[in-house]
Amino acid sequence: MAYLAFAETCAGAADRVLTLPKADTVPARLSALEWSVVALARNDRLSSLREPGRISMAMGTLFGGFRNPRLADPQLEALRRIAVLSWHHGYTVPSREVKAFIAAGYTPDQYELVVDSVEADRLHREERLSA
Repeated sequence: MAYLAFAETCAGAADRVLTLPKADTVPARLSALEWSVVALARNDRLSSLREPGRISMAMGTLFGGFRNPRLADPQLEALRRIAVLSWHHGYTVPSREVKAFIAAGYTPDQYELVVDSVEADRLHREERLSA
């Protein structure tokens, strides 16, 4: 049976321990305007994510009632798209939409914050309706 002196082996290893920089502990946040976009997206349909066609635009012009829910600010529009998808599909948002959301200037933590808050609200509503 072999003997290994762990105390001697580990003593030299303490000098070689890699120290990692501290991670940002700043929690993900959204502004009041961004939260209002998430709340308004609850009423938007999935069809609002598609580009309206010429016939749809013509019918809206003829008969009225055409409402363009898209936002002029590209960053807020990316947030609206993620929120609409989250309201309708929960955590199963297509990866291309998440990539577009992050490319718009948001962080993965902000994405998780939006989806988690939407899911929490959905569960709360279901509990109230079933009670």
